[in-house]
Amino acid sequence: MRILTIILFLTVCMSVALARSPRYAEKYCDMQGFHCIKVQKGEKWKTLWPDDEERHVVMKLNRMNTGLHTGMTIAVPDKFKSSTFMKNAPFPKSGESTGEKWIQVSLTDLAWGAYDADGKLVNWGPASGGKGWCPDIQEKCRTVKGTFKIQRKGTSQCKSKTFPVPDGGAPMPYCMFFHGGYAIHGSNEVPGFNASHGCVRIWVDDAKWLSENFVEIGTNVIVE
Repeated sequence: MRILTIILFLTVCMSVALARSPRYAEKYCDMQGFHCIKVQKGEKWKTLWPDDEERHVVMKLNRMNTGLHTGMTIAVPDKFKSSTFMKNAPFPKSGESTGEKWIQVSLTDLAWGAYDADGKLVNWGPASGGKGWCPDIQEKCRTVKGTFKIQRKGTSQCKSKTFPVPDGGAPMPYCMFFHGGYAIHGSNEVPGFNASHGCVRIWVDDAKWLSENFVEIGTNVIVE
């Protein structure tokens, strides 16, 4: 019986993995102004794009800061000079002027955007939300959606009290909690798809910028 249970569990896991949607970057493959490449064995971000600015654009366009794997599809702008970082933002360049700044998080577009009090988009970056089901806790782990406010902030030394189970300790640099245990925080594991236990992972340098230059206690957060 135990063996059958293990086999069934592995079968379900494999089915979920196979059914996972294509990586976000593949949406660009048929769009004007972009093309896609397949990563060859041994290729790395820095060898493909030695120029720091170009590499920065490609990595953020692909919503990931993790390493490349053979066969992975990567989206690339046809012309880097006309495809600036802000131009590739998945958010409107301006929103409603409410007199209050806010952070917009899109779990579909795998991105966050920072809007000032005048409704102007001033910065954006890749994000990774909850992956839906977490085998280690045997529970759903999607990111909560809605409108919230930043409740508390942590430093570059912020760590999880829960993950990895059972003792916690996972780095969450520049954590910004917006709903109970849900936080926006820096991570070196933003893989181009939703993969967290529910928090919103963003690049560490992005989290540092938000924490030190934009976010205050009470800053609005909209997750959709």
